[in-house]
Formats: sequence, structure tokens, C-alpha cells
Amino acid sequence: MESLPTPVLDDHLHLHPDGDGIEAAKTFARAGGTHLLVVNRPSWHLVESVDDVDAFRETFEQTIELVEGSTEVLPGRAWPVLGVHPVLLPRLVADHGWSVDDAAQLMRDGLELAADLVAGGRALALKSGRPHFDVSESVLRASNDLIQHVFALAAEVDCAVQLHTEDTDDGTEFAELANEVGLEPHRVVKHYASGPVKGITPSVIARSVAVRAVRNRGDPFMLETDFLDDPTRPGAVLGPKVVPRRSKELAESGHHAALEVAHVETPGLVYGIDTRATLE
Repeated sequence: MESLPTPVLDDHLHLHPDGDGIEAAKTFARAGGTHLLVVNRPSWHLVESVDDVDAFRETFEQTIELVEGSTEVLPGRAWPVLGVHPVLLPRLVADHGWSVDDAAQLMRDGLELAADLVAGGRALALKSGRPHFDVSESVLRASNDLIQHVFALAAEVDCAVQLHTEDTDDGTEFAELANEVGLEPHRVVKHYASGPVKGITPSVIARSVAVRAVRNRGDPFMLETDFLDDPTRPGAVLGPKVVPRRSKELAESGHHAALEVAHVETPGLVYGIDTRATLE
């Protein structure tokens, strides 16, 4: 592929040791991609059981290893984003008989471990959120408490947070929670955004309609595929070629400013990374 005028970052992609793994990073690079933010898969997809903090430790170490391998094959580099998938809370309660309090405490332990890895320089950012489907009031309340907890952790270790939530174009609720604990709201990233999100930074799913919704605004945004690297669902959600493909479309249609925003300015603003300096 002809090189693009900017680096090309996929802001949210998963890699699985039993899936494509490093081959997905190679596919991304061959398509014109340069940088990846690799988010750990939900722990129940990677370890036999999730019943103590060691399950998260194993999940995080697998992800860090895949990131290191990805960096070796990319023109730029990859970074880990570590955390606890919010759907674990209702899973533990509904499927395994845990109390909401016990399940939430386990998730706090996992988030604190992830924050320690960020503080130690082994990860770039944290990931948390709340279920994107209807849950009980007690689960929702505990999930919101976990969001505030991860925001406090992020403020303490000076990093961004990627949020998995219901689809929304209004992130002012999260911006207010971030402000309460000293986290700058622009460092809160709405993963799988379908367009602009008020108050926080959207990581826009790289479908044409979503990209069109943000490309002319000039506001901070990034692009992602949410590639699952699930051996049972090849190519889901979007494949690793899609962000480079959408970026090429933006370049061909003259939207060079949007490319600069998505791949250089916003990653610098949110994560403090320099995608140009890390391209060599």
C-alpha cells in the first residue's frame, strides 16, 4: 500500500495467543498501519477461571507479550491497554453465584493491578466501563462505582481510560465523574463510538458512516476496529486492515486534517504518545 501522509493508529484492537496474534499485527502493517493500542481480551476468554487476581495477572502478561511481538513487526510500535471487562460483573453474579460486592471487589483488585503496570511503565492506559445491556440496579450501581474508581486510579498514575459502555453521544456524565477525582475528561475515551461524544474523546469504530460523522468537525477523535481475534469468529468485529483502509479513503478524499487529528494530535493529547517520533 502507498504510504499515507501520517502515521496510522488503531486505537482499540485485541490479540489472542490462539488467534491470529502477531499475524494480525503483520496484516495491519502490510495494509499501511503503523501503531496499535492492544486491549486485553476479557479474562474469561484467556484463562480457565476468573476467581482471583491471578486471572488478571495472567491475562495482562499474555497481552504484554503480544504487544512486544507486535512492536517488532510494526513500522511504529504497539502499546498495551489493560483492565477488566465490565461484563465480568454480571457474569460472576448471574452465572457463578457471586454477590455483587464480592464481584466488584475482585474487579477493583484487577484494575489496581493494571494501574500498577501502568505506573511501572509496562502499559499505557486502563480499560473499564459498564455493561452495554440492561442489568439490575445493584450491578449498575457497582459498575458506576468501578468507573469512578478507575478514574481515580488513572488520575493517580497519570494515564487515560478507555470506556466500554452503552452506545451514547453524550459523555458528560463521565466527564463529571472524571473531574471529581482529578482526571482530565479528554483522557476518557469512549470505545466503539459511532460519532462525536460530548464531553469526552470518541474512539470511532472505523465504519464509513461513523467516520463521515467526525471527519469534518476538527474535534479530537481516533479510529478503531475492535478486532476481537476470536478463533471462533474470524474477522469480528472489523478486521485489522480496516483502519488503514479508512485512512486511505480519507487521504484520497482530501481529509488530511482529519488524518492528522485521528493519528497524531488526539493520541498525543489523550495518551501522551508521539506517533511520528515512534515511527522510526
